[in-house]
Amino acid sequence: MSAAPPRPADPPVTEALVHALPKTDLHCHLDGSLRLTTILELAERQGLRLPAETPEGLAVAIHQGQVCRSLEDYLTAFDVTLAVLQTEEALRRVAYELALDCAAENVRYLEVRYSPVLHTREGLKPTAIVDAVLDGLRRAKRETGIRSNVIICGIRHMDPVTSVRLAELAVAYKGKGVVGFDLAGAEEGNPPSAHREALQLILDNNVNLTIHAGEAYGPESIAQAVHVCGAHRIGHGVRLRENGDLLNYVNDHRIPLEICISSNLQTGSVAGISAHPLRFYFDFGLRVAVSTDNRLITDTTCTRELLLAHRELGFTLDDLCTLTVQGFKSAFLPFREKADLLAQVNREIAEVRARFAAPPAEGRP
Repeated sequence: MSAAPPRPADPPVTEALVHALPKTDLHCHLDGSLRLTTILELAERQGLRLPAETPEGLAVAIHQGQVCRSLEDYLTAFDVTLAVLQTEEALRRVAYELALDCAAENVRYLEVRYSPVLHTREGLKPTAIVDAVLDGLRRAKRETGIRSNVIICGIRHMDPVTSVRLAELAVAYKGKGVVGFDLAGAEEGNPPSAHREALQLILDNNVNLTIHAGEAYGPESIAQAVHVCGAHRIGHGVRLRENGDLLNYVNDHRIPLEICISSNLQTGSVAGISAHPLRFYFDFGLRVAVSTDNRLITDTTCTRELLLAHRELGFTLDDLCTLTVQGFKSAFLPFREKADLLAQVNREIAEVRARFAAPPAEGRP
């Protein structure tokens, strides 16, 4: 019997390889993921005064990539981005460019989230806001093939009645490009249970639900999101490790965590990269979906996040491939559509690994 041909050695994990892998971005805020040049152009067109007039100056003004004193300090950057996102033209353009940027790094599926109520300062109707974003995303799909959907956000510190109106909007657009509802904003003092009416409306209409929890507040925030509010996914969840019983419940029920490493460092949700729980969560078996959160403000991409996991947290190529697959498994997509996409993704991962494979090691069987 002839010997089996030598198996190629695993290729080194390089930026080019990670860039080539098919990816998801499931936790990506529209108003935190603009291009700097677009902000400046929109401001000039709209006659708005910004804290800086150059991309470099604006990057400093919005804390781009800087460690912030708190989550609240981090959120002040949105004062700048939201100022230029009050017209249909701007929303359409920013959604289109975001999807293009994702497609350029081989993100195959994007879920972009935002709160329409934050774009009504100039009188835009919520339906016009949603339509503009969906139009921009559809244009990007026609040009690049990237799949994308929308998650509408309620805001924790706002009147719960506002969340109900936003939930009604999400329900109305179910099956028309909106696949989920989120509760975002500062956690402390704003428990998700205060928005139960809106969240129950979402569940009653069989809409997917994700909630920011366990980012700047303890695991009790996650417990409320899961047990009181019925969340199907958790945004961030870095403090889940503080409650072993809850961690096991989340693991047993395969509730995905939307992990945003660089954002967690920037907001101070974790003390440093070595303290980030992603490695522990992954090894323990939790389903995690690595995402960007705010591409502009954190100055990141999915490729950079996965490289960070490799270089700082010891993720091997096999681990990174598993992470990307977990992202697709966690997507708010119908089961059969997701199954078809996963089959395509697994084929593509194998092709990427083969393309980047090193020659067989000498004498290696």
